[in-house]
Amino acid sequence: MSGDSVVYEGLDETGTARGGPAARAVPAAIEVSHLTKVFGGRTAVSDVSFSVAGGEVFGFLGPNGAGKTTTVRILGTLISPTAGSAAVAGIPVSPAGAAEIRQRISVMPESPGLYQRLTVTENLDYFARLYGLPGREARISEALAAVGLSDRAHDLAGSLSKGLRQRAALARSLLNEPAVMFLDEPTSGLDPVAAHEVHGLIAGLRDRGVTVFLTTHRLEEAERLCDRVAIMSTRLRTIGRPDDLRQELFTTSLDVTTAAALPEPGRVFGGLPAVQGWKAAGPPRGGQASYVLTVSDVAQAAPAVTRALVAAGADVLSIAQSRHTLEDVYLQLVGDAKEQAR
Repeated sequence: MSGDSVVYEGLDETGTARGGPAARAVPAAIEVSHLTKVFGGRTAVSDVSFSVAGGEVFGFLGPNGAGKTTTVRILGTLISPTAGSAAVAGIPVSPAGAAEIRQRISVMPESPGLYQRLTVTENLDYFARLYGLPGREARISEALAAVGLSDRAHDLAGSLSKGLRQRAALARSLLNEPAVMFLDEPTSGLDPVAAHEVHGLIAGLRDRGVTVFLTTHRLEEAERLCDRVAIMSTRLRTIGRPDDLRQELFTTSLDVTTAAALPEPGRVFGGLPAVQGWKAAGPPRGGQASYVLTVSDVAQAAPAVTRALVAAGADVLSIAQSRHTLEDVYLQLVGDAKEQAR
């Protein structure tokens, strides 16, 4: 997917709200076209194209060695591509545009990279001076407030918990008021409470209009935070909203559980409206039996299945639409990529 604008959150490919009046297309904050990077004889990134909209939280997923870090390094102007092109914040990625791009972006690596013997404020002041930012005091105060660290401004960085150090690193990344922020595993090693707090900060970045390019191995995190995700394995395997990817990859189905196995499930499920097929979901457990029904329309199939089970004298414990996760999508696509590579 590439072009001068991208759409998400209920907009179609032309930037029009689905089922509603015309809406404004969102300008692309990141544009990647046929990007390729070769190191010696090894291809790290192969012919990758995608766009990221301004203000979007975009998840970049893939196994180790998939080309994620290489792509981010190219977009951050740290290395040059072997072929293809890219633009960040409307600026072409090239030696001529590198300095301007770096003024418009921030990169938060997995390791916070703070000086342990300096206070939080001293760390931020050091980096603000390093990048020649004007109005340092106001910028630092605003960044600390944005991540909820104003009351820890004068604490030594080395005295902070890992979660608070991640917040301080995020504050550092906000100093230059970036248009695009690259976050690399921002919750790695954090406990659930600290990770939840970082999730809230990322949602706050979206509210501020910052484009967030999120690299993570936590698929539930990507599903919760991201407007769209891309799954990489040297090549771009897929890109889209998590809900759309689930619908594209998996058939619609119903999970049915009964208190006892049906004597003749084929007679119960066969010929029902919108039911295309069925199978037992493994052997009965504790007397209970489970079935998976492939359906074309849940709203039509579920009532018909319920009536048929009651008519057959079955004790119905549950009937629910199957809910595939982003992890299911990821494992399916990455597994397919590994099979193709053999």
